[in-house]
Amino acid sequence: MDPRDPRAPMDPTPNASARPSRKAVLRAAVAASVAAPVLLMGVPALARTARSSGVEPELTPECDDGDDPTPPQTEGPYFKPNSPLRTSLVEPGTVGTRLTVSGYVFGRACLPLGGVLLDFWQADNNGAYDNTGFRFRGHQFTDGGGKFTLSTIVPGLYPGRTRHIHVKLQAPGRPVLTTQLYFPGEPRNNTDPIFDARLLMAVRDVGGGGGKEASFDFVLDVPQTPGPGPDPTPTPTPTAKAWAVGTAYRAGDRVTYGGRTYACLISHTAIRGWEPSTTPALWRAV
Repeated sequence: MDPRDPRAPMDPTPNASARPSRKAVLRAAVAASVAAPVLLMGVPALARTARSSGVEPELTPECDDGDDPTPPQTEGPYFKPNSPLRTSLVEPGTVGTRLTVSGYVFGRACLPLGGVLLDFWQADNNGAYDNTGFRFRGHQFTDGGGKFTLSTIVPGLYPGRTRHIHVKLQAPGRPVLTTQLYFPGEPRNNTDPIFDARLLMAVRDVGGGGGKEASFDFVLDVPQTPGPGPDPTPTPTPTAKAWAVGTAYRAGDRVTYGGRTYACLISHTAIRGWEPSTTPALWRAV
């Protein structure tokens, strides 16, 4: 990024005391260390948490007033300033599994932050960093709704580390957060001394071309004043219908199954094996 840019990082020191607390909406998928099997249809992705031991992650509070910031991590030896402004790191002839990473950036009151700088860098398909040019390096800014999207590839492995993507974030006039994003189901997650399960992305396969999509939300240590509360007019409770295979459900829909009522947590199309009573990642008894 251009150091003359008024939004460029001024303070590279991360907040080492940050302790994240985020809701694991894909609890079953992350706990099993597999790609998320559901389609995120208009529902903001949430950052995942898990115990570093690899045990099933506990459900943690969803984003609310006072939500803890995303934890910092080491910058490593391969960061370079002045990366180009771009949302895609894929160039003609790029080799590797295509990956789209998207999500939102929030402040402490769980309000989206626009104009946040995100500077990404990573290894190529062979696990090598470009230290002479800017391949697989680039920065961008969140839109007015706090959203970002990065087009890249799944980074390769190199000795001593698990698969990861580096990122620096800075809200206008605020300190820089330096951290890393990780992939679930990687064998080296258990041996990498830097790995932090709280920074796992939700990753799923897309289409038939071998591509992947990942999601992660960041929470920056930015004070915010919570906005007005919800409309005092009560929202009608959705009518519950019997759960059925092949039905496209959206977050908030209600169904009945086995004599109980369940609320849909995330949009998906029902298939055998995803019955509400056995998939707490998708359904919550009410």
